[in-house]
Amino acid sequence: MDDWIDYYDSTHTIYASKLHRDLHFEGIARDIVGYIRSPDAVVLDYSCGEALSAGKVADACMTLILAEPAPGVRGRLIARFAPNTKIRVRSLDELRNMQEASIDLVVMNSVAQYMSATDFDAALGVIRRLLKPSGQFVLGDILRPDVGMPRDVLALLMFAARDGFLKDALVGLVATALSDYRQLRTRIGLQRYTEADILARLKKAGFNADRAPKNIGHNPWRMTFVARPATGTV
Repeated sequence: MDDWIDYYDSTHTIYASKLHRDLHFEGIARDIVGYIRSPDAVVLDYSCGEALSAGKVADACMTLILAEPAPGVRGRLIARFAPNTKIRVRSLDELRNMQEASIDLVVMNSVAQYMSATDFDAALGVIRRLLKPSGQFVLGDILRPDVGMPRDVLALLMFAARDGFLKDALVGLVATALSDYRQLRTRIGLQRYTEADILARLKKAGFNADRAPKNIGHNPWRMTFVARPATGTV
């Protein structure tokens, strides 16, 4: 995962335009808010990235913890949300020292594809320990082995056509094809899981889970799962 952390900590070109970037984060924030069941909830966004619309999530809960492995991104989060007393920024290492069963909702969105299977399982263990018995874990944007890059391109173009940045998206696709992102994706690859794979991993980590009817974000060919701590597990 370190190579991907370094990439997202750099000045990258993953977004076609400012409008694309802003709409991307607004959509994710809106979907996360849909999973918040109480204004008193403590919410953890695991490997949150730039989280530009985190303020909207914080408005819907009591405390929002933004956990981010990339130090540069983490520094920007601290600066961006310093005036918001409901938002706390943490490293992933700091999560291991947090109080057990202290979180109502954990969201890990568009992260598993960048992690080795071992690191993914370790993260599930940390999340399971942090969740309250009544809590929820939302695992979003899981890539499927039967769906390749052409569907990702189509999903982006559909998103762009709907929200008014189609020209930028077309130019951005060309730039991405020549970018470090494409080179990393070719050299390292992205982890893909079937629905059965994810459900089995979540069960092994101590969760009961189901696939959600809708994925978080704009890509309808990726998967989101909603999990809850299984009774009698630790």
